[in-house]
Amino acid sequence: MHRTLLVPGLDGSEPPHWQHWWAVTDPTALMVDLSNPAHPDPETWEAELAGLLLQHPDSILVGHSLGAVLSARVLARWPQLRVRAALLVAPAEPSVSPRTSPFGGIPQVALPGPVTLAGSRNDPWMSFSQADSLAKIWGANLHDLGFAGHVNVASGFGPWPEGKALRDDLLRSFDPEQQRAAS
Repeated sequence: MHRTLLVPGLDGSEPPHWQHWWAVTDPTALMVDLSNPAHPDPETWEAELAGLLLQHPDSILVGHSLGAVLSARVLARWPQLRVRAALLVAPAEPSVSPRTSPFGGIPQVALPGPVTLAGSRNDPWMSFSQADSLAKIWGANLHDLGFAGHVNVASGFGPWPEGKALRDDLLRSFDPEQQRAAS
Protein backbone atom coordinates (compact mmCIF):
# COMPACT_ATOMS: atom_id res chain seq x y z
CA MET A 1 0.00 0.00 0.00
CA HIS A 2 1.30 3.42 -0.94
CA ARG A 3 0.42 6.66 0.84
CA THR A 4 -1.48 9.29 -1.16
CA LEU A 5 -0.48 12.78 -0.06
CA LEU A 6 -3.24 15.29 -0.83
CA VAL A 7 -1.63 18.70 -1.33
CA PRO A 8 -4.14 21.57 -1.05
CA GLY A 9 -3.76 25.02 -2.50
CA LEU A 10 -4.62 28.50 -1.34
CA ASP A 11 -6.98 28.48 1.67
CA GLY A 12 -6.75 24.67 2.03
CA SER A 13 -9.34 22.07 1.09
CA GLU A 14 -12.03 22.17 3.73
CA PRO A 15 -15.35 20.28 3.39
CA PRO A 16 -16.97 19.77 0.95
CA HIS A 17 -13.86 20.00 -1.30
CA TRP A 18 -12.99 16.77 -3.15
CA GLN A 19 -9.59 16.54 -1.43
CA HIS A 20 -11.29 16.53 1.97
CA TRP A 21 -13.74 13.88 0.74
CA TRP A 22 -10.80 11.84 -0.57
CA ALA A 23 -8.96 12.11 2.76
CA VAL A 24 -11.92 10.73 4.71
CA THR A 25 -12.80 7.96 2.23
CA ASP A 26 -9.35 6.58 1.36
CA PRO A 27 -7.32 4.92 4.13
CA THR A 28 -4.11 5.47 2.13
CA ALA A 29 -4.68 9.22 1.95
CA LEU A 30 -3.18 11.91 4.14
CA MET A 31 -4.12 15.57 3.81
CA VAL A 32 -0.97 17.69 3.83
CA ASP A 33 -1.31 20.37 6.51
CA LEU A 34 0.49 23.41 5.12
CA SER A 35 1.31 26.38 7.33
CA ASN A 36 -0.90 29.42 6.95
CA PRO A 37 -2.91 28.31 3.88
CA ALA A 38 -4.35 31.82 3.40
CA HIS A 39 -0.85 33.31 2.96
CA PRO A 40 1.35 30.87 1.07
CA ASP A 41 5.07 30.97 1.75
CA PRO A 42 6.76 28.89 -0.94
CA GLU A 43 9.94 28.13 1.03
CA THR A 44 7.99 26.97 4.07
CA TRP A 45 5.50 24.96 2.05
CA GLU A 46 8.28 23.30 0.03
CA ALA A 47 10.11 22.28 3.20
CA GLU A 48 6.91 20.94 4.77
CA LEU A 49 6.04 18.83 1.71
CA ALA A 50 9.62 17.58 1.29
CA GLY A 51 9.63 16.59 4.98
CA LEU A 52 6.45 14.57 4.53
CA LEU A 53 7.93 12.85 1.48
CA LEU A 54 10.93 11.86 3.58
CA GLN A 55 8.54 10.42 6.20
CA HIS A 56 6.43 8.65 3.55
CA PRO A 57 8.74 7.52 0.73
CA ASP A 58 7.15 6.24 -2.48
CA SER A 59 4.02 8.31 -1.90
CA ILE A 60 1.69 9.49 -4.62
CA LEU A 61 1.26 13.28 -4.72
CA VAL A 62 -2.21 14.61 -5.55
CA GLY A 63 -1.93 18.38 -5.72
CA HIS A 64 -4.72 20.81 -6.48
CA SER A 65 -4.37 24.42 -7.64
CA LEU A 66 -1.40 26.03 -5.89
CA GLY A 67 -0.80 22.59 -4.33
CA ALA A 68 -0.20 21.24 -7.83
CA VAL A 69 2.37 23.98 -8.43
CA LEU A 70 3.93 23.29 -5.01
CA SER A 71 4.16 19.59 -5.87
CA ALA A 72 5.86 20.41 -9.18
CA ARG A 73 8.29 22.75 -7.41
CA VAL A 74 9.28 20.07 -4.90
CA LEU A 75 9.70 17.46 -7.64
CA ALA A 76 11.86 19.85 -9.66
CA ARG A 77 13.94 21.05 -6.69
CA TRP A 78 14.49 17.65 -5.05
CA PRO A 79 14.31 14.97 -7.77
CA GLN A 80 16.05 12.53 -5.41
CA LEU A 81 12.97 12.34 -3.17
CA ARG A 82 11.18 9.03 -3.61
CA VAL A 83 7.83 9.88 -5.20
CA ARG A 84 5.91 7.07 -6.90
CA ALA A 85 3.73 9.34 -9.08
CA ALA A 86 2.05 12.73 -9.15
CA LEU A 87 -1.45 13.80 -10.16
CA LEU A 88 -1.50 17.57 -10.58
CA VAL A 89 -5.08 18.86 -10.79
CA ALA A 90 -5.98 22.33 -12.10
CA PRO A 91 -2.61 23.99 -11.44
CA ALA A 92 -2.92 27.68 -10.60
CA GLU A 93 -0.80 30.31 -12.31
CA PRO A 94 0.54 32.26 -9.29
CA SER A 95 0.58 35.58 -11.17
CA VAL A 96 -3.23 35.52 -11.49
CA SER A 97 -3.75 36.86 -7.95
CA PRO A 98 -1.86 39.19 -5.59
CA ARG A 99 -2.41 36.55 -2.88
CA THR A 100 -0.49 33.94 -4.84
CA SER A 101 2.00 36.05 -6.82
CA PRO A 102 4.65 35.91 -4.05
CA PHE A 103 4.74 32.17 -4.74
CA GLY A 104 6.73 32.92 -7.87
CA GLY A 105 6.97 31.02 -11.11
CA ILE A 106 6.04 27.54 -12.16
CA PRO A 107 8.92 25.12 -12.82
CA GLN A 108 9.83 24.92 -16.49
CA VAL A 109 11.73 21.61 -16.37
CA ALA A 110 10.89 17.95 -16.86
CA LEU A 111 9.63 16.39 -13.64
CA PRO A 112 10.87 13.02 -12.40
CA GLY A 113 8.57 10.02 -12.35
CA PRO A 114 5.15 9.50 -13.85
CA VAL A 115 3.02 12.64 -13.79
CA THR A 116 -0.50 13.40 -14.98
CA LEU A 117 -1.73 16.96 -15.28
CA ALA A 118 -5.54 17.17 -15.16
CA GLY A 119 -6.59 20.45 -16.73
CA SER A 120 -9.90 22.19 -17.35
CA ARG A 121 -10.86 24.09 -20.47
CA ASN A 122 -12.45 26.95 -18.51
CA ASP A 123 -10.22 27.21 -15.44
CA PRO A 124 -9.94 30.87 -14.37
CA TRP A 125 -6.54 30.14 -12.76
CA MET A 126 -4.85 28.66 -15.85
CA SER A 127 -5.81 28.42 -19.50
CA PHE A 128 -6.01 25.00 -21.07
CA SER A 129 -3.30 25.98 -23.56
CA GLN A 130 -0.95 26.84 -20.67
CA ALA A 131 -1.81 23.53 -18.98
CA ASP A 132 -1.04 21.73 -22.25
CA SER A 133 2.30 23.54 -22.55
CA LEU A 134 3.19 22.71 -18.95
CA ALA A 135 2.32 19.05 -19.45
CA LYS A 136 4.74 18.94 -22.39
CA ILE A 137 7.52 20.68 -20.45
CA TRP A 138 6.99 18.49 -17.38
CA GLY A 139 6.83 15.28 -19.43
CA ALA A 140 3.35 14.70 -18.02
CA ASN A 141 0.29 13.09 -19.53
CA LEU A 142 -2.44 15.69 -20.03
CA HIS A 143 -5.92 14.61 -18.96
CA ASP A 144 -8.63 16.89 -20.42
CA LEU A 145 -11.34 17.40 -17.79
CA GLY A 146 -13.52 19.32 -20.23
CA PHE A 147 -15.30 22.38 -18.85
CA ALA A 148 -14.73 21.74 -15.15
CA GLY A 149 -13.85 25.24 -13.93
CA HIS A 150 -11.16 25.13 -11.25
CA VAL A 151 -12.21 21.64 -10.09
CA ASN A 152 -13.26 23.04 -6.74
CA VAL A 153 -16.43 23.47 -4.70
CA ALA A 154 -17.43 26.58 -6.67
CA SER A 155 -17.26 24.44 -9.84
CA GLY A 156 -19.50 21.77 -8.30
CA PHE A 157 -16.80 19.38 -7.06
CA GLY A 158 -17.40 17.73 -3.72
CA PRO A 159 -16.89 13.97 -3.98
CA TRP A 160 -14.80 13.29 -7.06
CA PRO A 161 -14.34 9.56 -7.74
CA GLU A 162 -12.76 10.37 -11.12
CA GLY A 163 -9.79 11.79 -9.23
CA LYS A 164 -9.16 8.48 -7.48
CA ALA A 165 -9.58 6.68 -10.80
CA LEU A 166 -7.00 9.01 -12.39
CA ARG A 167 -4.55 8.20 -9.59
CA ASP A 168 -5.17 4.48 -9.99
CA ASP A 169 -4.78 4.67 -13.79
CA LEU A 170 -1.54 6.60 -13.36
CA LEU A 171 -0.17 3.95 -11.02
CA ARG A 172 -1.26 1.06 -13.24
CA SER A 173 0.25 2.59 -16.35
CA PHE A 174 3.68 2.97 -14.76
CA ASP A 175 3.81 0.29 -12.08
CA PRO A 176 4.27 -3.39 -13.06
CA GLU A 177 2.98 -4.50 -9.62
CA GLN A 178 -0.27 -2.57 -10.17
CA GLN A 179 -0.60 -3.99 -13.70
CA ARG A 180 -0.33 -7.56 -12.34
CA ALA A 181 -2.86 -6.83 -9.58
CA ALA A 182 -5.37 -5.42 -12.10
CA SER A 183 -5.10 -8.55 -14.33
